[in-house]
Amino acid sequence: MPASAQERPLARFALMCSNFAERWFPDAWVFAAVAVLAVALGAMAMGGSPAATAGAFGDGFWSLIPFTLQMAFVVIGGYVVASSPPAAALIARLARLPRSGRSAVAWVALVSMLASLLNWGLSLVFGGLLVRALAARTDLRMDYRAAGAAAYLGLGAVWALGLSSSAAQLQANPGSLPASIVGITGIIPFTQTIFLWQSGALLLVLMVVSVALAWATAPGPEAARDAHACGVTPGLEPPAPIVRTRPGEWLEHSPLLTLVLVALAAGWLFREFSSKPAIIAISGLNTYNFLFLMLGALLHWRPRSFLDAVARAVPSTTGVLIQFPLYGSIAAILTTVKGSDGQALAHHIATAFTQVATHDTYAVLMGLYSAVLGFFIPSGGGKWVIEAPYVMQVAHDLQYHMGWAVQIYNAAEALPNLINPFYMLPLLGVLGLRARDLIGFCFVQLLVHAPLVLLLLWLLGSTLAWAPPVLPAAGAGG
Repeated sequence: MPASAQERPLARFALMCSNFAERWFPDAWVFAAVAVLAVALGAMAMGGSPAATAGAFGDGFWSLIPFTLQMAFVVIGGYVVASSPPAAALIARLARLPRSGRSAVAWVALVSMLASLLNWGLSLVFGGLLVRALAARTDLRMDYRAAGAAAYLGLGAVWALGLSSSAAQLQANPGSLPASIVGITGIIPFTQTIFLWQSGALLLVLMVVSVALAWATAPGPEAARDAHACGVTPGLEPPAPIVRTRPGEWLEHSPLLTLVLVALAAGWLFREFSSKPAIIAISGLNTYNFLFLMLGALLHWRPRSFLDAVARAVPSTTGVLIQFPLYGSIAAILTTVKGSDGQALAHHIATAFTQVATHDTYAVLMGLYSAVLGFFIPSGGGKWVIEAPYVMQVAHDLQYHMGWAVQIYNAAEALPNLINPFYMLPLLGVLGLRARDLIGFCFVQLLVHAPLVLLLLWLLGSTLAWAPPVLPAAGAGG
């Protein structure tokens, strides 16, 4: 009997699920296009005219362009920082710490989750590079697939509870939100979402459970498949030396421009953080992305190295760029196409939800709804723009803590990421693997996370009291 059959039934089950997903999961863009079709048919079924539906589709298509660019820069900034020489040296140090293959997988899970709290793009790239560095160690018998799945846990488990939470960022920046959402929720600062003590408790439990599962589901030395068995050469080849070939390139290879730009950036950041509370300053998505880009430029030192890193990062943003316009259209159809009774589809969804939900059941029902919808619309910010008009209206009507409603969305929205290959693409590019190699291990995490998250959302939500929304001042922006 093969070693894998003797030792790890959970690993065999995970591989079976991965094979199924690889065979039957379509591209993530297909999910978004199907969602457009579904809401268009729903709007017309409610009495909306085809002309009005088509008009909303076109009008909303470009409505999320500012946020689309912001989310693309989240990925680019994370990649640039993670691929810098100092970060590479840090990865090499971290890769020397584990003493066994299973502890290496658990270590990758912990590091990737911690990194995701700062930047989910950073988590994917940094975690993938750490896996490859660990795979190069000849004294470790580490399962490369399990380690790759562990590197995905930052995005699949806890990223939305950290600073790069797109829903929390949007709610703290009313200039990035449609007016229809701002009128319901007002401004919700980080102190009422990701910096609540309840959010910290939820985060701690999820991290402990995720690391424990990563260790428990990793195949032992006899059954582990290393990088070579997966068709991957371990380690990473350093970038080719950048050689100046003509006098006109000297500024590209000099740190002069980098130092000037970073000095200007430091002055601006000093002004921002000295004139505002630190929590409010970091809440701005533009400030957040600006900080990561300037840090990446400084760590790469020379403009040529920085620009090459940006060029390598851009392909990872294609899913965001091509899908977010569809999410804008979905939001427009949901909220602007009036049915025969003069109400939009979002109003009917909110009404149906209100009739079922109560103050006590809101957390579980919203969590289930958000998780299920996440299988079809794999996006943090884009999906929030679609859901917020009605789920937050329900929270308002039920006088449920609106900041915790955002956190319910954040925690539940991460669940389907565990088995949706859309967000895996940057990581898979670093690892040289396919989605089927990771999803099986991630599915085991999902089986445990789903009931645990819903239970914690309900319990912790019961400790919070309602507060009326704070509407932004006229002309306020993000």
